Amino acid sequence: MNVEIICTQCGMEAFLKREPVYDGFKKTGEELSCSACGAVFPSEENVPFKARERIPEIFTDADRPETPDIFIEGENRVICRYCASYVINPFMQFCGHHKKEIQATDTCSDFSLAPENPAPPVF
Repeated sequence: MNVEIICTQCGMEAFLKREPVYDGFKKTGEELSCSACGAVFPSEENVPFKARERIPEIFTDADRPETPDIFIEGENRVICRYCASYVINPFMQFCGHHKKEIQATDTCSDFSLAPENPAPPVF
């Protein structure tokens, strides 16, 4: 929505001010005015909006590269995040098999896939 105007009353570059008009508690319309001098415009069609400069398009869709395939099928499924030994709590990520702190994106040769919907822990 364009809010920049060149006011016909004061000649200044200013912003369009939109203020609601109420009849009791019911909104009946908007008052459009110049933020510099307060001149009121009767309707949206009478507002002298400032013309926007068109930004030239440098690149087209033909210039954009194809979306690269980063992972081979299933390659990202052998990281620690998907391992059955992966334990997470609010303070650290832990490998239950090697008993050490890890990151979710680490990998190891002892990977075993975790079940899709593991049962919630019983306390």
